[in-house]
Formats: sequence, C-alpha cells, structure tokens
Amino acid sequence: MLTGIYGLLSASFFVVLDAVDVAFTEASVGAGISGLLMLAAISMTGRTESPKRHKPLLALFVVLITGGMLIYGTMDMPYFGSFDAPIHQHVAPRYINDSMQEVGVPNIVTSVLASYRAFDTLGEVAVIFTAGIGVLSLLALPQRRKSYRLDEPKKEQMYQQHIVLRVISKALIPFILLFALYVQFHGDFGPGGGFQAGVIFAAAIILYAMLFGLDNAKRVFSLSLFQLLAAIGLLLYASVGVVSLFNGGNFLDYNVLADDPIAGQHLGILLIELGVGCTVASVMIIIFFNFAGRREAQQHSTKQNCHELISPELNRNVLNSTELNSTELNSAELSITVLNNGEVK
Repeated sequence: MLTGIYGLLSASFFVVLDAVDVAFTEASVGAGISGLLMLAAISMTGRTESPKRHKPLLALFVVLITGGMLIYGTMDMPYFGSFDAPIHQHVAPRYINDSMQEVGVPNIVTSVLASYRAFDTLGEVAVIFTAGIGVLSLLALPQRRKSYRLDEPKKEQMYQQHIVLRVISKALIPFILLFALYVQFHGDFGPGGGFQAGVIFAAAIILYAMLFGLDNAKRVFSLSLFQLLAAIGLLLYASVGVVSLFNGGNFLDYNVLADDPIAGQHLGILLIELGVGCTVASVMIIIFFNFAGRREAQQHSTKQNCHELISPELNRNVLNSTELNSTELNSAELSITVLNNGEVK
C-alpha cells in the first residue's frame, strides 16, 4: 500500500512539473504492476530461511569491482543541477529549438527517446526482453497434461464473492485496452508512447487474470503468443535500424526511410514505438503469469500431498466403521497441518 501511494504521489509531482510522459509510467508501473509483482513474489516465499547457505564470493567480488568502476566513472561528471553542465549549454537547447524542424514531432520527449537517443532506447528494450527471458528461465512451469482447476462448489463461491468486481471489470477492460492503443499511436503528438501503452495494456490483462482466474486468462490469452510478441517487438525495433543501414544511412537514421526526411522520421518512430509496446506488454504479462502460475502450482502440490496423506486414514475409518459422518471427515482434515517447507504433521 505504501509503495502504491508513493507511486501515485510521484506521478502527481511529475504532472505538476509538466512531465506527463514520466507520470504515465510512474502511475502504471510504480503504483500498479510493481506492487502486484512484489506481492506475488512474497506469496511464493516461505516463513523460514533455507538452512543451506552458499557463499558466492566470486559473485561478490565481481559486484564490488563493477560498482567501483561505475563510481569511478562518475567522478568526471558535472555536479547535479550545475548550470554550466554540457546538457544545459548545447544538448537541451538543441532538442528544444531544432527537434520540430529535424524530427517533426510535437512531443519533444518522443523525439528525444525515439529519434535522438534511439540506440539507447533499443538497449532499454533489450534489457526488458532479457528480464522476461530470465523470469522464464527461473520460473517457467513444465507442461501439464491435465490442468488443475477448482471444483464446482468452490468456483461458484468465488464467482459470488467477486460478482461486483467482475461486472465492473468487464465494462472497464475494453476501455483500458482502447486507451492503451490511444497512448501507443498518439505518443507523437501528446504524452505517451510504447513504454506507457505497453504497461497499460498489460495492466488490463493482469486485471482480467486476477478477477477471472489464471486458467481462464490463459485460455483467452495465449502465453506462447506473448512470448513470440516479446521477441517480435525487439526484432522490429532492430530491423528498422538495419533497413536504415541498407538505405545508405546510419543505424536508426529514419531520414532515409522515405523521400521526405520528416515522413521518414514519422515512419521510423511509429515502427519502433510499436515494437516497444509489444515487448513491454508481453514481458509484463509473461512475468505475472509465471509468478501466479508458480504460486498455483505450489498450492496444488501442497493440497495433493494433503489428500494423499488423508486418504489412507479415511479408508481405514471406512473399513472399521460402516458410517462416517461429515463431522469425522472434517476432524480428519483439520488434524493435518501443512508447513511451508512441505512437511506434513
């Protein structure tokens, strides 16, 4: 709750400072998805620490060396807020005064991120894609022959508990997706772009998965399709740079994509922003689905262990007695306590 409140307050500060693009990202990531992922990660951890501890001294040494090099690299940087810093002398004035003539995009933030610093933004998209690959490597679930589902009484009870949220979400999710598309394709003229639109699109699908269940969400939205879209988005971004090279320009130089340099800038920005949106949305959905799927798998294995231990005892009771009422069944189930580390008493 505190991280969500902090994210909303930070987004409000960015709006006051006219940094609406950053406010979009902070509101959707800082106040929304990051808190959900943190809760999902906490729900997967046990209450006790594993007794086995390894000491990765080599990893610690690499981290210390890398951190020292990064700190040493900042020694020559100007002081924070210094008026005579190079960015305030010629970089920022160039963006403000010449971006409209050179790029033709009213939103200066989009022209900087998607054109002037397009190679840096490509690295950011590659980092997001790498994060998704890392989550898949660590938390990917094996293929299941038979999907475990809730029994009908529990499912019906869950539907009755969340009936108001389900009805409201059915009305809101289409508008959330439509707003994400607006942010995606209107980022040239107003606040927005691929990063913001991707997170908003992913938030709508995550909301659907939370209210209607992970199994229903996987039947509606294919996880394999999102994995493919995550790679396609990064490839689309890089392909625009390769096409620029083949047309005689520099890497990610959109001026050579059309006869009119301004039209080439618009085409290149539109394509790379589409790639950014596909990768960001897909990676966010992949991370949430894997966290939630791993949590359900742990709960399912725990329940299965309980039933395997309960069933022999119940079978003996049935053999010894011709009648077994519901009270004895409930007491047999309540007598079993499942610990977080998998042991059963």
